[in-house]
Amino acid sequence: MLKNHLKIAWRNLRRNSLFSLINVLGLSIGLASTFLIFFWVTDEMSVDKFHENNDRLYQVMMRSEENGIVKIHDGTQGPLAEALEKDLPEVENAVTVMNLQEVGMSITFSAGENNFKTQGLFASSNFFDVFSFPLVYGDASQVLNKKEAVVVSESFAVKLFGSVEKAINSPIEYFMFGQNQTAQISGVFKDTPDNSTMKFSFVATKQKLLEDMWTNGKEWGNTGPNTYITLKDNSDVKAFESKIDRFVDKYNEGNMFSLFLRKYADTYLYGNYKDGIQTGGRITYIKLFSFIGLLVLLIACINFMNLSTARVTKRFKEIGIKKTVGGTKNHLVVQFLTESLFLALLSLIVAMLLIVFLMPVFNFITGKNLGLTLIFEHLGVLTLATIITGLIAGSYPAFYLSRFSPLATLKGKFKSKGGELLARKGLVVFQFTASLILIIAVLIISDQINYAINKPIGYQKGHMVQIDLEGKAFEQSSSFFDEIEKVDGVESVGAISESIISEDGGSSTYGIDWAGKPDNLEIDFVFRNVNHNLVQTMNIQMADGDTFSKEMGDLESYLLFNEEAIRLMGLQNPVGKKVRLWGEEKVILGVMKNFHTASVLHSISPVVFRCSPMGHSLAMVRVKSGEEANTLASMNEVFEKFNPGYDFSYTFQDQAYNLQYLTEQRILSLSRYFAILAIFISCLGLFGLAAFNTETRIKEIGIRKVLGSSTYQILSLLSSDFMRLIGLSILLGLPIAYYVMSDWLLKFEYRVDISWSSFFLSSILTVAVALITISFQALKAAHANPVKSLRTE
Repeated sequence: MLKNHLKIAWRNLRRNSLFSLINVLGLSIGLASTFLIFFWVTDEMSVDKFHENNDRLYQVMMRSEENGIVKIHDGTQGPLAEALEKDLPEVENAVTVMNLQEVGMSITFSAGENNFKTQGLFASSNFFDVFSFPLVYGDASQVLNKKEAVVVSESFAVKLFGSVEKAINSPIEYFMFGQNQTAQISGVFKDTPDNSTMKFSFVATKQKLLEDMWTNGKEWGNTGPNTYITLKDNSDVKAFESKIDRFVDKYNEGNMFSLFLRKYADTYLYGNYKDGIQTGGRITYIKLFSFIGLLVLLIACINFMNLSTARVTKRFKEIGIKKTVGGTKNHLVVQFLTESLFLALLSLIVAMLLIVFLMPVFNFITGKNLGLTLIFEHLGVLTLATIITGLIAGSYPAFYLSRFSPLATLKGKFKSKGGELLARKGLVVFQFTASLILIIAVLIISDQINYAINKPIGYQKGHMVQIDLEGKAFEQSSSFFDEIEKVDGVESVGAISESIISEDGGSSTYGIDWAGKPDNLEIDFVFRNVNHNLVQTMNIQMADGDTFSKEMGDLESYLLFNEEAIRLMGLQNPVGKKVRLWGEEKVILGVMKNFHTASVLHSISPVVFRCSPMGHSLAMVRVKSGEEANTLASMNEVFEKFNPGYDFSYTFQDQAYNLQYLTEQRILSLSRYFAILAIFISCLGLFGLAAFNTETRIKEIGIRKVLGSSTYQILSLLSSDFMRLIGLSILLGLPIAYYVMSDWLLKFEYRVDISWSSFFLSSILTVAVALITISFQALKAAHANPVKSLRTE
């Protein structure tokens, strides 16, 4: 029986090749889109969940209330991990981690003549006991026991020494915080997996960092490193959080921070907070694209159902004969479901071919490294999903076709009922409503990203090159700047302690006091050490007072604040007033106009600049427009003169700024492609329905042409019903799109107003695409020879 059903399915597929092609193409595109999103979602959901202690691994977070706003901090006190492990029996392990990637730092390691720049961590000795990064060589509990020890990745060991074996116990040098450091490789770990948020090529010891390079990190009054803990089995997390709420008071009485826990694996997906409340994160995009994937697949299923039910008249006699000779309703249902599954499985094969072809492009758009092995790993899931899709798509046609009366079908007197026509039209409306919403979303997301990238941010980011200072370029920075300024194409050179761009603000301080400061006022100032020329180089405008100048004496006695800082401080006529920075008296030299230190997701931060001749890790160089390539080549020569063998590491400031919107840009790209797919699949179905509608009215069209109807009249006749459905889709889609996108824009502190031009353009585009799709069949019918259509039976 199954063989007979498959034979009939194949014959119907060949007999109705156009409609079968539309069904297979639409369903395969829907399946391919959904499966690609499934692979992406699966990868996103796996991030940071590979650690053996995943269920018991937490990050210790800090909460503070500042000027009525609750702020969340992931940086903690350097001694916190040791204190938690010592004082609280629930803590199995606690580890301190200083991640250089989070502060935008990279350092150059040297082994003989080999010099390579990379990023890494400084961590407690139990780091590899807490986190499951497998060691190729070394014991997890021993490799970081010595202060000078450093553990490197496999690939980094090979880059430096040629092989892992040669790297073991070899000495290595690096430059950090203005000091040359030596270390010895005590172990090698496997390269960090793609689904890890921690990306690093080395792990050095916490003791080295806090005892030799950043001694302030040992103080309870300073924050910066991350603290992670594993709780013992069966620990009550809620009770433990209550226990640590004011834990820091024990070591730093009167501090403003309270502690709480965040599951480590939740950091990636649930990393956003607003006024102290967790407000989502990347999980929002996962939900969004899961919905879009299912929506695209649903649109493809709707095509299948619409075309199957629309062509019911072609199978009336077949159904009638089968019922007359004893065929039951169940028999017919099985037959039609078999045909549906046959087409679905055929679509699965085409979908897999599409995935093979599209996977490299998909990886490029999403920044992933998904492999084709995913198809085989999830083949069972993909097949099951396809079968379910086939059953859902074929269920309505199967039950609908099988209920016909054999007498009515054999006489050819059966007509589609109003309910069936209404359902078919409703499905068309749903398809185009969903497609319209996606098109509007793409336009508004594009407007917001373009606004964010092009919005004036308070300084001139174009033609600005950021150079990492290290080695002798750091030690002899004044000489290095003098040489760089002599390069043709260089307009100005400034220096800063770390990048001005940081989502969490980077280095900051609460340590500023002034006369009249309220006791309960706490301001977290973004803090940077700069040289005398940084403000002019970045073209930061002054609102009041003066900026730093080389001719001024004792520059370290002065500070520059931005307008937001002065507003929060409540100072009137601030220039010339005295403040205290960490207990030292300073004078407000000037007030800078506000500028962004993060993306437009965040509000303007209070900023303070201190002029210092040393301690700058970055040179900011403004170059002439159109001369970037030659200027960079010349600057590279200067850099090599100071640091032979070092990599010349630089970044264009506008590119660094735009990277803040990388996630949104990827979302835009994905949304754009899926919107195109949705409208394409919808048009496939519309094309099929238009073809069928034309086919069933071929004699009517012939008669109308004989009686004198024009091509325009025929076109209007065949397209009017469909265009009314598109108009209804627009009326339904516009308010839904407005509501959805208004809610999405709320995540941005600075955002565009929703322009009605987006709605107008989307509506026109939808109408135009639909009209072109319908017109192809309508014009074909209008230009056909009426004599031939009237003679044909």
